[in-house]
Amino acid sequence: MSAALESERDAIVAALRPVVDGLVATFGPMCEVVLHDYRRPEKSVVAVAGSVTGRAVGGAMSEIGMRIVARGDEARDELNYVTRTRDGKLVKASTMVLRDSTGTVFGALCVNLDITAVSEAHTLLGALAGLGETPAEVPVTAFGNDIDSVVDAILDAHRLRQNGSWAALDRAQRLELFRGLDARGVFAVRRAIEQVAARLGISRASAYSYLSQARAGSGSTADRASPDTTPPGGPA
Repeated sequence: MSAALESERDAIVAALRPVVDGLVATFGPMCEVVLHDYRRPEKSVVAVAGSVTGRAVGGAMSEIGMRIVARGDEARDELNYVTRTRDGKLVKASTMVLRDSTGTVFGALCVNLDITAVSEAHTLLGALAGLGETPAEVPVTAFGNDIDSVVDAILDAHRLRQNGSWAALDRAQRLELFRGLDARGVFAVRRAIEQVAARLGISRASAYSYLSQARAGSGSTADRASPDTTPPGGPA
């Protein structure tokens, strides 16, 4: 990458730093704004204000960031989606990707609003008004200040859905597990393949094999470059 592009990206990040504080000052304590630079995905948080997800400068990207990195330049803004943190907070969020002048995605600006109290008030008012709607189930998003905890949370969610151990899964279920992890961007993170293998109790070579088969079967990510797609013994 040219020095000019690196300087351009640095300038974009620098220009957005005061925006982070300005947005939180405007929307108040229920707001958190996080600025990510994906050139260092394991420590992508370069600026943060507010405390909704407990992020800190030097922290890792969330699973949403993993998904953006996995999609590369095809990634799009994700606006006004509702998710839940692992400690139960209901969050309305927007993730806006950052691009340089070539269109390459290299970061994101994320705005998170804690709407837990608003949702509870809405439910109470609905009950008082006799509106018995059942609230829709909200997906849980893994946030963390280190990438390992995010990967672990995604793995735990998959294991809960599968309702069993790795040994209890048949071949189709194992491939589906790897396909699901890949779709969520887990393998865009360096050394994630080793972490997944260790958590599942399988060898690194087996994990690479299942990932390769899962990608070949789906055809969606087979030729995407990522830090963990090179088989053991290949280029570093």
